[in-house]
Amino acid sequence: MIIDSLLPLLLLLFQVPATAILLSRLLKGPMRHPPLQPQQPTPEMLGSVSIVVPTLNEALRISPLLAGLSQQSYEVREIIVVDSRSVDGTPDLVKAANTKDPRFRVFTDDPLPPGWVGRPWALHNGFLQTAKGSKWFLGMDADVQPHPGLVASLVETAEAEGYDLVSLSPQFILKYPGECWLQPALLMTLLYRFDSAGVNSSQAERVMANGQCFLCRREVLGAVDGYSSAKGSFCDDVTLARNVAAQGFQVGFLDGAKVLKVRMYEGAWETWKEWGRSLDLKDASSRAQIWGDLWLLLAVQGLPLIVVLSYLLISPPIHLTMSLLLGLNIFLLIIRFALLLAIAPSYDRTNSQGGWLFWLSPLADPLAVLRIFLSAFRQPREWRGREYADMVSG
Repeated sequence: MIIDSLLPLLLLLFQVPATAILLSRLLKGPMRHPPLQPQQPTPEMLGSVSIVVPTLNEALRISPLLAGLSQQSYEVREIIVVDSRSVDGTPDLVKAANTKDPRFRVFTDDPLPPGWVGRPWALHNGFLQTAKGSKWFLGMDADVQPHPGLVASLVETAEAEGYDLVSLSPQFILKYPGECWLQPALLMTLLYRFDSAGVNSSQAERVMANGQCFLCRREVLGAVDGYSSAKGSFCDDVTLARNVAAQGFQVGFLDGAKVLKVRMYEGAWETWKEWGRSLDLKDASSRAQIWGDLWLLLAVQGLPLIVVLSYLLISPPIHLTMSLLLGLNIFLLIIRFALLLAIAPSYDRTNSQGGWLFWLSPLADPLAVLRIFLSAFRQPREWRGREYADMVSG
C-alpha cells in the first residue's frame, strides 16, 4: 500500500512545479504581439535591406523563395545567395532569376574553416558582401516561401517597436501523413519550453529566434562580428540572437504565419532526423538549462498521456494521491489539445495527405520528448550533406 501511494506522490512532486511554470508562460499568450500582416513599403525604406540566402543543393525547393523575393518591393536593395558548391544546379537557378531581377546575385563561399558549421559560415560571408548603405540584414533559408509585403512588414515592425533583431515563426506546410502527426508534437516542445511567438523574453538566455527569417540591424550584426559568435552552433539563429540580447540590444520573436510559409522536411523520417536533432538548442544553452528543459518537457508533455493510459490499462486502487495525479494529467492533456487548436493556423494542410492526423499529434508527444532527450547530449556528425567529425559539443 505504501508503494502504491509513493509512486503517485513522487510523480506529483515531479509534475506540479513544471505545470506551474507552464501555466505562467501560457498566461502571457493573450498579451502577445499580434501576427504580422503584409505591408507596403514607405519611401524611407528605399534600399534599406540586404537579403542573404545560404544554399547547398537546394535546387528542388529554392524556386518558391526566388519567386517570392522577386515580389518584394524597393525596400530590398540586393539579394545575395551564398552557395557552398552545390552540384545540383542551384546557382544556375539564381542566375536565371538575375536575368529578370538584377537584385539577385550568387557567389561561392570559401572552404569551410575548422570550428565553423556550414550555415553560419555562409551567412557570415554573405554579411561581409552586403552593401554598407543597407540598414538591415535579412537572413533567409531556401525553404521559405515569402508572401508579398513580408520584408516591408518586418522593417515597419522593427522600426515601430524598436527591435534591433527580429525573427518570425512561419506557417509550416505539411504534405505526408507521418509529418502531419509528428511535426506538431516536435513544435510543441518549443512552445512548452519558451514563451510563444509575440511574447518577448526579458532574459537573454531564454530568447527564441528562427533563422529562416532573421532581420538584424546591420550595425548591430557588425558590433557582434557577424556570425562569428555562433560559428560552431547547429542552432546558430538562437545562439546569435541570445548573444545579441546579452549585449543589451532589443530582440523580438514574432508570429509570421500570415507573411511566410516554410516547407522544411519531406516526411516523418526526415523531420525526426533533421529537425529533431537541433530542437534541443544545446549549442545556445547551459547544461543547467538543458536539464531544466528536459525535466519540464518530460513532466508536462511526455508523461501525461503515459500516466492516463497506464491508469486505464492497469486500474490501480483509487486514493487521494492517485486521484490528484490522474486529475493533474487529464488537465495537462486538456491543455495540450487546447494548444493544438491554438497552433492550427501555423500549419498549411491544404494539400496534405492524411491531414486529419494533425489532430492526433498529442499521441506523438512521448516520442517527441524522447527525440529531444536523444539529441540533447549528442553532437551532430552530419548536417545537410556535410560531415562534422571533429566538432566538439558545448
